[in-house]
Amino acid sequence: MEKNYDLIVIGSGPGGYVAAIRASQLGLKTAVVERENLGGICLNWGCIPTKALLKSAEVMDYFNHASEYGFHVGDVKVDFSAIIKRSRDVADGMSRGIQFLFRKNRIQVLKGFGKLIKPGEVQVTYDNGSAEVFSAPHIIIATGGRARSLPGMEIDDQKIIGYRKAMTLSSLPKTMLIMGSGAIGTEFAYFYNTLGTKVTVIEYLDRILPAEDEDVSKQLMRIFKKNGIEILTSSKVVEVYKQENGVKAKIETPTGVLTLEADVLLSAVGVVANLEEIGLDKLGVKTENGKIKVNEYYQTNVPGIYAIGDIVHGPALAHKASAEGIICVEKIAGHHPEPLDYNNIPNCVYCQPEVASVGYTEQKAIAAGYQIKVGKFPFTASGKASAAGKKEGFVKVIFDAKYGEFLGAHMLGSNVTEMIAEVVTARKLETTGHEIIKSVHPHPTMSEAIMEAAADAYGEVIHL
Repeated sequence: MEKNYDLIVIGSGPGGYVAAIRASQLGLKTAVVERENLGGICLNWGCIPTKALLKSAEVMDYFNHASEYGFHVGDVKVDFSAIIKRSRDVADGMSRGIQFLFRKNRIQVLKGFGKLIKPGEVQVTYDNGSAEVFSAPHIIIATGGRARSLPGMEIDDQKIIGYRKAMTLSSLPKTMLIMGSGAIGTEFAYFYNTLGTKVTVIEYLDRILPAEDEDVSKQLMRIFKKNGIEILTSSKVVEVYKQENGVKAKIETPTGVLTLEADVLLSAVGVVANLEEIGLDKLGVKTENGKIKVNEYYQTNVPGIYAIGDIVHGPALAHKASAEGIICVEKIAGHHPEPLDYNNIPNCVYCQPEVASVGYTEQKAIAAGYQIKVGKFPFTASGKASAAGKKEGFVKVIFDAKYGEFLGAHMLGSNVTEMIAEVVTARKLETTGHEIIKSVHPHPTMSEAIMEAAADAYGEVIHL
């Protein structure tokens, strides 16, 4: 096997594999070190298989409301093992797709655990315990993250589970506690509740999806409660007792201490970067708050060592990692890429209704000193949403009152994760509010709501 490369990437998630492919396109002889399946967490245990699970839940939703569309169906039985199998099959297919792309781009896969031993050298330890050293003047660390465990509530994947186990349970639990209501907690709350599990969400802050715009969080919380999900905000799990048939959790709430029992507790309190035992200390690579410190082109303080994805600053998002990987290798190849605008990275949550956002929230725009114009268009006024039977939610847009700059957008509704890219592109092109209003949107579509919301911000809305 070849031992010398132009670039070695440690990790094959959406940061690592994208960086490797772009590097190969730019003429760099590239190898990727991966100890598990190609595609990393995103393709195998995150973005892709969870969306397959959520699609099954959405189909169940349609069955539950079939009469509203003119159909009468009998009792629908949930084949939980078939739902899980479909999700795994989707993930396996996507991972095989990465294998094809690597062969197509002549990228060498080094199947093992990668460790920096000095600048320009990576040791790869294989499953059988043997090891080899490979060299490259440029090394990108893209080792990703894993579910965070809280002290005294460590994930054992039996009674206290993380997201990986939540995707592969052998049977549908009757009851579930979910600790944390970020994207992971919210998506699994929707999934399990829709399939019939009694779900209780415990959130430390005062609303679910606390990073989202307050209007979005509050309306989604109302929808979840209407659908039978119990939500405890401003609450904290202080103790968890494992029992023969499940768990018992002691929870501090604003009204006192509550004790709840469930078959299983899902810990969804964020992710932690995979930085252990990869040689950072030996090389003196600087870290801060559990992340590797890099410059705007992802160079660490050690020449020739770079880092991207969940292990550097910014949100733990697949598309953010991919963008960083492309910028990083283009800089390595001598190009002049534009640094990433971290305020123009979209965030999506794939429960139903979906959540999508980008840029400033209303509160953050005001805190940043902007005088703002805010427009809002509810899907109850959308012809397409009414026809589809998906009238929950809205589009909210925020503009700078002085110059018309598109500061942010926040959406709750069916397929809004497909709509947010319009705003990302508009903001990238410095599009103003009036330019959005004057851009003809097709009718009837959900995307009209963006135009209508912009028109509402300027007092020109037609359909409200």
